[in-house]
Amino acid sequence: MTTTPDFAAYIASLPRVLAGAAALFRDAEGRVLLVEPNYREGWALPGGTIESDDGETPRQGARRETLEEIGLDREPGRLLAVDWVHGAGRPPLVAYVYDGGVLTEADLKAIRLQEEELLSWRLVPREEITDHLPGALGRRVLTALDVLADGSGAAELENGHRVA
Repeated sequence: MTTTPDFAAYIASLPRVLAGAAALFRDAEGRVLLVEPNYREGWALPGGTIESDDGETPRQGARRETLEEIGLDREPGRLLAVDWVHGAGRPPLVAYVYDGGVLTEADLKAIRLQEEELLSWRLVPREEITDHLPGALGRRVLTALDVLADGSGAAELENGHRVA
């Protein structure tokens, strides 16, 4: 299909939204795997920006980012949460969180950090999540853990707050 110049100009004029995808990994004790980026303060889930220009889907992005960041090639499990995050000074972000599953001791030993982006990793119990992940990200992870625990469908969030 070819696009007419008017349609291409219309598409170019539309607002842009960032999209990211992450995997929520736990160990046998239920602690959450977090990574420490070197390009910003704080911690995060393994994940990152979806390469939509390449046609990458959120699920594919979560898998690629997990492999790149921690060296584990895992097919993401079910979708746990979708969060619309908006704030001053940046475009809106749609953040997808997938179930990464439970990591074994062998999996944990196999973690290899992407040194260009990450400083370290750690396992964090639920009660310490918001100490490491403040704001919308912390709320998003806690909601994703709730979805896993109660078996409910994926949660729709706005800035980390459940809306549906």
